[in-house]
Amino acid sequence: MGANTRRHDDLQERAFLVGLDVRTRGRAGAKVTAQAKVAREVAVTASARTEEPTPASLPAKAAGKSNGHKPSIPEFDAEESLAELRTLAGSAGANVVGEILQRRDRPDPATLIGAGKLEEIAGAAAAADADLILFDHDLTASQQRNIEKIVKRRVIDRTQLILDIFARHARTREGQLQVELAQLQYMLPRLAGRGVEMSQLGGGIGTRGPGETQLETDRRKIARRVRHVEQQLENVRRIRAQQRQRRESAPVATVALVGYTNAGKSTLFNALTRASVLASSRMFATLDPTIRAVVLPSKRKVLMSDTVGFIRNLPHTLVSAFRATLEEVQRASLIVHVSDASSRLSAEQDAQVEIVLKELEAEKKPRLRVMNKVDLLDVEVAESLIADAARDDPKVVYVSAAEGLGLDRLLQRIDEMIEEDSVSRVHLRVPQKEGKTLAMLEAKARIYSRAYKDGAVELEVEAPASMLRKVREWVVG
Repeated sequence: MGANTRRHDDLQERAFLVGLDVRTRGRAGAKVTAQAKVAREVAVTASARTEEPTPASLPAKAAGKSNGHKPSIPEFDAEESLAELRTLAGSAGANVVGEILQRRDRPDPATLIGAGKLEEIAGAAAAADADLILFDHDLTASQQRNIEKIVKRRVIDRTQLILDIFARHARTREGQLQVELAQLQYMLPRLAGRGVEMSQLGGGIGTRGPGETQLETDRRKIARRVRHVEQQLENVRRIRAQQRQRRESAPVATVALVGYTNAGKSTLFNALTRASVLASSRMFATLDPTIRAVVLPSKRKVLMSDTVGFIRNLPHTLVSAFRATLEEVQRASLIVHVSDASSRLSAEQDAQVEIVLKELEAEKKPRLRVMNKVDLLDVEVAESLIADAARDDPKVVYVSAAEGLGLDRLLQRIDEMIEEDSVSRVHLRVPQKEGKTLAMLEAKARIYSRAYKDGAVELEVEAPASMLRKVREWVVG
C-alpha cells in the first residue's frame, strides 16, 4: 500500500546516494591540499592571463606540464562532491531519500566500498524504500554487477547520471543525437562479462563451434548505430559550418558564454539579449546552443552564444559528442567565463572550466571573467568587490544577472575587448537633405556633438568601420 501510494503521489524515483572519501596518509595527505591550491592557481592565473599567454607564464602544475600536457584535476572534498551529486540527482528528477559517505584508505577493486559496507547500504536503502542507488564515482562493469547482487537494486554511477540528465534536457535533434552518441560510446566497453547471456547465440544443438556470440552481435549493433549517429552529426556540423561561414562573411564578432553548470549563464544570456532561454537552478538546463544578437554601447552588433555548462570530471564521451556545439566556443572572438561569485568552490569550478577549454584548444582565446550572483553576497562585500574590480582588474566584472546589476559595465568591457569592425571617432559634415544617412547615423553611431550650418549638419561621431565606410564622402578634417 505504502509503495503504491508513494508512486501514485510522487512519480519521482527515490535515490540513495553513496560517496567515497579515499583517505591519504603522510605525504599523500599534503597532495590533496596541493590539488586544491592548484585549482585556485589555475583560476587566478586564467583571470589574469593576457590574450596570448605563454606556458612559461603559468606555474608548472597549473599549466598541466606534469601530466602529459593536461592540467591537474583538482578534487572537491568528499562532502562537497556528495552535495554536488545531490544536486545532479535533483536535475535528473530523483528524490534523494538517504546518503552514506564511506571513508577508506583505498577503493575496493571488486565493490569500490567493500562488501560489509554494501550490506549496510542495502539495509538503509530498503528502509528508505529507494528505487536506485547513485554512486559519486565511476564504476567498472564488474563493480556495478557485484554491487547490484548485494544491494538488490539498480545501481548508477556518476557518468551514467550525467548522461541521463543530458538525455532528459536535450530538445533539438542535434542535442538528442549528441547525447545518444555519448551513451553508446559509454555502453560499448561495458558489454563484456555480462554473464551467461553472453554465451553463443541460441545455445544447444546446432550452435556449437565458431559461431557468433551474443556479445559480438551486441557490439556489432552498437558500433553500427554509432557510425549512423556520427554520420548524422557530421551533417549537422556541416550545416552549422555553412551557417557560421555566412555569419563570418560580415564583420560581426561572436561572444561565447562558458562556465560551470548552474553559474547563471542562461540568466545572464537572457538579461543581455532579452531572449527567453530556459534559466533554471537545475544543472545542465541548457544543452542546445542558442545564438542571439546584442548591441554594444558603440552601436556595434555582436552575436552571443549560450553553451552547455561544464562540470567536474565531465565525461570525455560528452566533450567529444558535443564538439559540434562547442565549436561556437572554439570560433568565438571573445570567451566570457561566467563564475558563481557566491560559491565557496568557485576557484575549483573555474579550474574545471579551464580543463575543458584546454581540451577544446580554446584556452588562449581572449577572455573576460564575469563573477555572477553578487546579489547573494553581503551588500558591503559585493560593493567592495565591484569597486575593486573596476579599479584594479579590467578583465573581471562583477554582476547580478538576476537583478540586472553591473550589466552596463559588462557590455562596455565586451565592447572594449572586441576587435572586429573597430570603432573610430570622426567629424562629419552631412547635407541636411541626406535624411536617410542622418537617420542611419542616429541609429548606428554614438553622436557626441551636432551643429547646423549652411544647410548641413556637422557631427562628431564614433562609429564602427563598416558604418564609416558608408559615410566616408562626408568626413572632414
